[in-house]
Amino acid sequence: MNIGSFDRGGRTRVPTATEDHDYHPKTTLTPYGIFLPELDELFLYFTESKVTSDFIVDVLSDFWKSESWRFPDTKTLILNQDNGVENNSRRTQFMKRIVEFAHSHHLNIRLAYYPPYHSKYNPIERTWAMLENHWNGSILDEIETALNFAKTMTWKGKYPVVKLVTQTYETGVKLTNQAMSSLEEQIERLTNSTHEKFSNLGKWFVDICCGST
Repeated sequence: MNIGSFDRGGRTRVPTATEDHDYHPKTTLTPYGIFLPELDELFLYFTESKVTSDFIVDVLSDFWKSESWRFPDTKTLILNQDNGVENNSRRTQFMKRIVEFAHSHHLNIRLAYYPPYHSKYNPIERTWAMLENHWNGSILDEIETALNFAKTMTWKGKYPVVKLVTQTYETGVKLTNQAMSSLEEQIERLTNSTHEKFSNLGKWFVDICCGST
């Protein structure tokens, strides 16, 4: 989202003057979320930088460091994700970082991806709609304005945890083929089916086992 005095559509009860073009926003803010469906809890991270593989795993690390005390018996994290450019199971830097995360916290990680055109079934998509409805036609003229709106939205009666990530991330980071081959030995992909329709399931379901089962 562009930060500035721009018309974003929607409606507001207060007459507001806006700029009709957003050629020169103050900055651009991108939200990234972690959603716990069984608890209806939402954690929102905002960044002015690019959403890279390193950003995604850093967000997961921050979440787990702050919240793991609540789940002392958890040995496996199941991460349901859209198959995005920066977090798919063939993205070498993402796989490197997620394997490091698993070993660092002695956790098993199961990556389960939504196939193309099925992201609407991802529960977090409904929380984005709630956020958009919450700030509606309001003017997001400063970063703090956007963050405050995010903090005051509710999902099923609960406020999200909202954080701003200030680190700048480098794009295009990737492993060599040799390094990725070595990494593949540390993960287990779902065995591909002989049925043509399900011939490439290995990229959609990945296990990283390094904790207790």
